[in-house]
Amino acid sequence: MQTVELLCDPPLDRAVRALWRRLADGGVDSLADNPHPGHRPHLTLAVCARMPADAGERLDELLADALPLTVRLTGLLSFAARSRRRVLSWSVVPTLDLLRLHHRVWEVLEHAEAPDPHYVPGRWSPHLGLTRRLTPDAVTLTHTLLGRHPDLTGTFDTARTFDSDTQQTRPLGTRAA
Repeated sequence: MQTVELLCDPPLDRAVRALWRRLADGGVDSLADNPHPGHRPHLTLAVCARMPADAGERLDELLADALPLTVRLTGLLSFAARSRRRVLSWSVVPTLDLLRLHHRVWEVLEHAEAPDPHYVPGRWSPHLGLTRRLTPDAVTLTHTLLGRHPDLTGTFDTARTFDSDTQQTRPLGTRAA
C-alpha cells in the first residue's frame, strides 16, 4: 500500500500529539504510542496498492504549489473497524482548497493500482486519526475524557508518501534545484 499524506506544521503537530497523550493517559488506545519511527499526525489524501511510475514528480510539483494549507479541525468522526469496534478521528473541514487538492492528487493517481475506495473523491472523509480500534466502552471513555471537543485551526506545511511494504516515507512537495 502507498499513501499520499499532508503533515502538520509544528504547532498543529503538538496539539494533535497532546490530544493523543491525553487519551492514552486516560486509558484509551490512542495513537500516542505507535512505535513506527515515522509515525506522526497526518491527513491521508490517497491510498493505493501502487502509484503510477511518474506520480512522484507530478505530486512534488502539485504539493509544492498547494502548501502550506490552513485547515480547521472540528468534531469527531467514528469509523467502523472489525466487529463492534470503532476508530475515532478528528474531522477536517473539507474546504474548497482542500477538496481541489484532493481531486488533483487523484488526477495524478488516475492509473494507480487498486485505489482504496474510501479515499477517492466523493467518498473521502478528511480526518486526523486519534485512536486505534475501540470497544463501545472505550468510545464512551474517549468522549468523557474529551468533554466538549474543541475546534482547532492549523496548517499542513509538508507532504509525504508512505509505502507499507518497505515501511519507508519519502517527502513530497519538493522541487529539484
